[in-house]
Parts: sequence; structure tokens; C-alpha cells
Amino acid sequence: MSTDTTASVSTHILDTSAGRPAAGVAVHLAARSGRAAHWRTLGGSATDADGRCKDLPALPEGTTHVRLDFAVEPYLEKAAKKQADAQQDAPANRDSGTAAVFFPEVTVTFAVAPGEHYHVPLLLNPFGYSVYRGS
Repeated sequence: MSTDTTASVSTHILDTSAGRPAAGVAVHLAARSGRAAHWRTLGGSATDADGRCKDLPALPEGTTHVRLDFAVEPYLEKAAKKQADAQQDAPANRDSGTAAVFFPEVTVTFAVAPGEHYHVPLLLNPFGYSVYRGS
């Protein structure tokens, strides 16, 4: 939760190609206290069955920038295999291999202000993604 001197961050991931939350995606949180400052890793979490990370670490006082690193490759590989197994003629089955993941990771960096909450949803599909400041 944000306070007068800190901001707070939450996120979730929706797999838009499947029309459901992306569960089991590792998310790491880093922060810095100015453009020239070094990134400090604060910790991480993984998305739950609803695609949400409910236990991201709190931001330290003085944080001005936040970075969320989403490790989407294992999730996308698993989703592609599941889809290929469901379709006999899928390229992954025909070619005897797993399709390469175009985006193995997604990094989102944004500025924060004390007292504000930042909800950053990731809308993900195998060949694209988008993010926005949610509510």
C-alpha cells in the first residue's frame, strides 16, 4: 500500500490469445531513486491462478522509478505446447519442435510519485504485448 512518502505497485497478466489469466509467470521488481541511480532488486513473485501478483515487495522511500521484469518464456512455451497438442496439424507437431518464443521476457520501466498506487497490467500474446497504467 502506498503512503505519503512511498508509492506502491501491483500487476497482473492476461493472456489475450487464450482469453484468460496467465498463471505461474515469475515477476521481479526493481527500483531506483533517480535517473542516474543504480537499480536495486527488491524481490519477486509469481502470478497466481487469477494472473495477479499479490505479494510484490513494498517500494522504499525515495523511489522514483520502478522496473517490472516478467519472465514470460516458460509460460508461452507451455501454452504453445498445449495448443499444439490439441491440434494435430499444428506447426510444432508437424516440424517435431517447439515454436520459438518471440518475447522471452518483458521489461516495463515507469516513473512513480509518493502517495500513488500503480497497477500495471500486462496483456500478453505470443507475438506482442501491451501495458498500461490501470486502476
